Amino acid sequence: MCMLVETEYNVLLEDIDAIDLTTIDQMKTPLNEPTGEFFYDPWVLKDEYKNTPWEVILNTLPFAVGEARVISLESKECYTQHTDIDDRYHLNIFGDEGYLIDLKHLDMYKTVCDGKWYEMDAGVAHTAANFGQYRRIQLVVRKLLERVTLKSPVGVAIVPNGENPRYTFDNTLSPWLNKMFKEQKAANFSRTKHGIEFDVEGDVLEDFESHVPREFDIMIRR
Repeated sequence: MCMLVETEYNVLLEDIDAIDLTTIDQMKTPLNEPTGEFFYDPWVLKDEYKNTPWEVILNTLPFAVGEARVISLESKECYTQHTDIDDRYHLNIFGDEGYLIDLKHLDMYKTVCDGKWYEMDAGVAHTAANFGQYRRIQLVVRKLLERVTLKSPVGVAIVPNGENPRYTFDNTLSPWLNKMFKEQKAANFSRTKHGIEFDVEGDVLEDFESHVPREFDIMIRR
């Protein structure tokens, strides 16, 4: 299965060209804000981006969306390897030699300004790299997680520890959770003051425990 797949959703190139790129001066610029639970409830456009090309572009996705960020990657930069619990939609805005890289299958996907939305399986270990002379600018939109009712839910709380807990989590538990959400074996994911909480089906609890890094603290609520 390909990590990056072209969708049926398109944006007019003239709407992309209408964006004032000089206003994008941060690595990650959120265009919208939550209306409820971060991963489950629709996000709404911030007032400062209404009646702009960003609103027109986001409206080409004909369904409720999660967080939408303009992500800028400078020439000769890349990200550390990671996975995400939720999948993404990608639209390339600007750049010459930018790539999304599937590190599991060693596949590279060139990101070009073609006006097409691409759906990304973010549960695969990946990075992004800019080998070009210009910065790479993408609009990245989170897919909302689906609310499901588990048959035999078990509550889980995790407190990440260690030298680099975010990196460790992203490369151990994130791919597992991404898979479980798709199989409707996990639900009710949320961030807490000390870590994260979610529910899993009782029949995958042992598998979950095998993926938990030894430096992480976990609590199980049956």
